[in-house]
Amino acid sequence: MSAKAIFVMILVPVTILSGVYAQKAGDAAQGTLPYERFEQSDACASCHTDIAAQYEQAMMSQCFTHPWDEIEYFELALPHSNKEPKVSGIKAGCNGCHAPLAFLAGDIPPQRPSANTRANESVSCDVCHSMTGFVGDVPFNFNFTIVPGDTKQGTRLDGESPVHKIATNPFLHSAEFCGTCHNEKDPWGIWVKATHLEWKDGPYSKAGILCQDCHMPPAAGNSAPGMGVDRPDVRQHLFHGAHDTGKLTGSVEVRIHPDVRSSGPGEEVRLTATVVNAKAGHMIPSGSAEERVVWLHIEARDASGKTYHLKVDRKGFEGEELTIASASALAYQDIGDIKGLEGFPGLKRDGDVPEGDRIFRLPYLDPKGRMTVAQWNTASLGPDYRLAPLKAVNETYTWKLPETMAVGRVTITATVWYSRLVSSVAVFLKVPRDEYIPIKINAHETHIDVTR
Repeated sequence: MSAKAIFVMILVPVTILSGVYAQKAGDAAQGTLPYERFEQSDACASCHTDIAAQYEQAMMSQCFTHPWDEIEYFELALPHSNKEPKVSGIKAGCNGCHAPLAFLAGDIPPQRPSANTRANESVSCDVCHSMTGFVGDVPFNFNFTIVPGDTKQGTRLDGESPVHKIATNPFLHSAEFCGTCHNEKDPWGIWVKATHLEWKDGPYSKAGILCQDCHMPPAAGNSAPGMGVDRPDVRQHLFHGAHDTGKLTGSVEVRIHPDVRSSGPGEEVRLTATVVNAKAGHMIPSGSAEERVVWLHIEARDASGKTYHLKVDRKGFEGEELTIASASALAYQDIGDIKGLEGFPGLKRDGDVPEGDRIFRLPYLDPKGRMTVAQWNTASLGPDYRLAPLKAVNETYTWKLPETMAVGRVTITATVWYSRLVSSVAVFLKVPRDEYIPIKINAHETHIDVTR
């Protein structure tokens, strides 16, 4: 065989491999694709009217312009990245998922939403429909590969469009597609977002129920009215989750019962509340778990109308104090470090959650061991006391009835509440109230009768 023939044989596979690896992913993709390579979502909306209207109402279209995301990036993450080398990568990295067009264009840091740049498009239609796969074994930290252009990625074998080409790509119908942004490791190597990994380890994955089945459920319709095909299973672009009250309501179930049905003043009654993550295929709370608060509140009302707040019994596991609301405990001192506030004492760790209520949370701890809402500043984790999919947890309440309690029926109510952000942090950073107002997820009542 001639030397020329050998050279050709070697060159061909190298050329093929170079085509495969030409797509950069994760940090390496920063600055590789100018804004102009991507269609604006308004162009997509001209044909995909219903899908566009759903998308416009979802956080997917607002994850850069949303008030808390703006405050968190521009008032905490960005200044911290400029003063602490360990976290310097978040200046660009936050945008890999929250403003991918800006990240890919190298527009770092992007201007604030008020400047109305293309960063405001957040996760645009063309971003998702240009993704081709991901690099590595685990999807995380925006390690997707992306090829914008005339060909849009889709899932149908018979898809057609008069405007663009369609590539059938099963990646868009995989949980890994979502995992590229819904899994995140921070600079300390801590999984600070692991929604896809939680799903993968849980019962929904084993049952073949994907992220899209809950957050993009299929319904009869037409993805492009007037030119498309009527289908029985058009994926709805709802992306509804932690910012959708309708999705939250009923996601956690609660039931409560007493150990006796009648008792007298001065006697003890033991109540058991069973709490179940009945509907989510991942932990509750998930995603940015460091800032989200789910808690169980027990209140009793006697025959005279007097109310009593019952405090949860302790179980004795390590770190349990972080899962029981305190009126005095402080945390989030690293906000002072980031903002240069000398002697900053911190903020109320549990915000307005009533003292003694059980909190279902995963505490994120900064390098000094203090609770933080800065996920990029998380050096370790506290006890994972969240609600796992299709699993129940029992909380008990031992209550000594007051000697002066009125005779008659006592109604005991167990309520599960949710807040998207710790209220003390929200108030300090001037986050709009609708971001931290408590949302009632579920409630249940039981009763005992007080006799003499």
